[in-house]
Amino acid sequence: MHRLFIGLLISVAWLVFVQPAAAQSTGLQPFGGGMGLKLEPELLPPVPEDLEEDLPLFLDAERIEGIQGQYLEAIGDVVVRRRGQQLQSDRLSYSFTDNAVTASGNVRFRRLGDVLTGDYAYYDLDDDSGLVNNPTYHFTRLPGVSASPLPVPGSGRSRVASTAPPSNARGKAERVILRDRDRYRAERATYTNCDVGDDDWYLGVGRLDLDRLQDVGVARNATVYFKGVPILYSPWINFPLSSRRKTGFLPPAIGTTNNSGFEVTVPFYWNIAPNRDLTLSPRLLSRRGLLLGSEFRYLAGAYNGELRADFLPDDQEKNDNRWALAFRHAQRFTPRLTGSINVQRVSDDTYFVDLANRVAATSQTNLPQEASLRYNGDWWTLLGRFQRFQTLQDPLSPTTPPYYRVPQLVLNAAQQNVRGFDLRFYGELVNFSHRDLTSAVRQIYYPSAEYRFGGSFFYATPKVGLHYTAYNYKDGERSGDSRLLPIVSLDTGMNFSRQVEVFGRGLVQTLEPRLYYVYIPFRRQDQLPLFDTAIADFNLAQIFTENRFNGWDRINDANQVTAAVTTRFLDARSGREWLRAIIGQRYFLKEQEIRLSESDVRNSDRSDLLAGVSGSITRALWADLGMQYNLDEGESTRFNAALRYRPQPGKVVNAAYRYTRDVLEQVDLSAQWPLTRRWTALARWNYSLDDKTLVEALGGLEYNAGCWTTRFVVHDFVTSTNERSRAFFLQLELSGLSSIGTSPMQVLGQSILGYGRSADRATTHDPYYPGMPDE
Repeated sequence: MHRLFIGLLISVAWLVFVQPAAAQSTGLQPFGGGMGLKLEPELLPPVPEDLEEDLPLFLDAERIEGIQGQYLEAIGDVVVRRRGQQLQSDRLSYSFTDNAVTASGNVRFRRLGDVLTGDYAYYDLDDDSGLVNNPTYHFTRLPGVSASPLPVPGSGRSRVASTAPPSNARGKAERVILRDRDRYRAERATYTNCDVGDDDWYLGVGRLDLDRLQDVGVARNATVYFKGVPILYSPWINFPLSSRRKTGFLPPAIGTTNNSGFEVTVPFYWNIAPNRDLTLSPRLLSRRGLLLGSEFRYLAGAYNGELRADFLPDDQEKNDNRWALAFRHAQRFTPRLTGSINVQRVSDDTYFVDLANRVAATSQTNLPQEASLRYNGDWWTLLGRFQRFQTLQDPLSPTTPPYYRVPQLVLNAAQQNVRGFDLRFYGELVNFSHRDLTSAVRQIYYPSAEYRFGGSFFYATPKVGLHYTAYNYKDGERSGDSRLLPIVSLDTGMNFSRQVEVFGRGLVQTLEPRLYYVYIPFRRQDQLPLFDTAIADFNLAQIFTENRFNGWDRINDANQVTAAVTTRFLDARSGREWLRAIIGQRYFLKEQEIRLSESDVRNSDRSDLLAGVSGSITRALWADLGMQYNLDEGESTRFNAALRYRPQPGKVVNAAYRYTRDVLEQVDLSAQWPLTRRWTALARWNYSLDDKTLVEALGGLEYNAGCWTTRFVVHDFVTSTNERSRAFFLQLELSGLSSIGTSPMQVLGQSILGYGRSADRATTHDPYYPGMPDE
């Protein structure tokens, strides 16, 4: 037996004396004489369809025979190859008339990375169609070939390069029909994304259609098997072959809460267009009835938004209809003019407490209903806004609803370096309206100018401003009020630096002392209303501001100096900040007379001492410490400490302590930590030491088997109405198919800072866990 190497140019016609010019155009490489062909299709990328008919076909076999112009028979270790395609078998027949091959015996067909093995195959070289009997298939489409809206000339279809990763779909079938290059049909087949030898889950189907261009798989008479046990049947299932969106039913979500009982949600997703979609989510609550949920999203070049609407007819617990609405829209009308709408509303005060299963939802109190327009000029910005609220009341702790702003106009302007001066202007006109309290129109005009002296080592920035406020009341019983205040400040600082070495690392340490002086004369203000003003949180940012109040209804009188020192540690090469520490205090040269209430009294000529340290202690350990200390009383007013240890994705431990005198004292611990290569523990514990009450608790386990992941999470928390709510999450995520159950991903992301999906880290041959057991 001897081996022949025959190159067939432009179908196999070179064997029957095709014109030499055609052969020259193919770029035929030398063959024969003991030189072998490289038969791996991945060595060369696929070519456009309109050029495929000009490609050579190579045939390699132990024996080749046939009749010129009719057929060829190849026997023994047959390999036929065309760029991007390869067919191996024991025996092969080629028809010149049909330009098709028939193969039998140990058939192995490779096309653009897809591999099918069986006992018989037929393949039409003209239209890339065919079939394989009794195949085992493995679809790993080469990365870089995917659907695109760009048409291929003459085909009405599309294919361009992208960065989509290859898939890992495999299975067995009674027959696989190759409808064309991008569409397969498998009859009486199985389908899984698990590695070879690992069939933890698979889809058993009567018929399976895979369309690479539409990026969708459709299974008929489908049963999902998990660990050999059927867990879900559907006469029709469609699923994406990648992360692209598609129309169809989403996996059901199953869970339970103590407020609503057992619940099942079966969402339907409608991919209306590439930039619009709609999700309908009927949610059956065993204690309350059927809640109909919907979410419509849209996106365009100049605008985007979403509309969410939920309706629960005749709540069995409340004996009333309940509903929720949320609409958000943002739009850019021109490069300078933008607008937004944000409308949120619910049927009653306890809607979120009764029907939500997340802390973020149950803690909502004021739901905004607002619309705004913003115009950005070259050096100025104008904002117009209408703003109202729905206030959700807790009967045990009622709250006063905020004022409506109907409307509000805000002008911000700034001109830099006008003969060395930085000029600024803030103006506001707002109509404050309230059903039960005083309503008025407030005007604010605040021009200011500042000039900066110095350079990188030393700077001094004096600033002068004039603040005017006027009120026009609506009740007609009061005349208008006004206030005119000059505001003067001086901000000075220095910057020292030196090279240091810490644990063998070259760093730059800075020392940055700063003094900030403010003078504002006293003007009587207790006759002015309070629309949007409260005492600002005293912190390391606030001590460098002019006013200790949020809002403009009160402006403190001031003759004060803030002194602070900051030190930073920077990487000597990159300039990255590793650690920052600051200590500061405010000194009052005159007693302040402007107060919000009788309890707002200061008994010292200095503020509490503020100190903070924040940054990376090591690459894995991050710390944030902050303290407010009363030197006169010798005790802490507030102390916060937080540590986060995150050596790598999927491993994180958080510890925090929060203390505010006479208000709260809490310990907050959370973690995501692998127990083995596959098992990960999830936990959060937030406990109030003052009230001796558990504020929030979360516990769960996550098991990652590579091609499937399961999570079980229990979440217990206190709602805004001081009621306890408990939710259970059980999810089975089948890689490449879908997930079944209620997803806890949003809860985990909010509860465990730094949480990462276990699927994002390797579960086999993982260098991070060399000593961990597999189970």
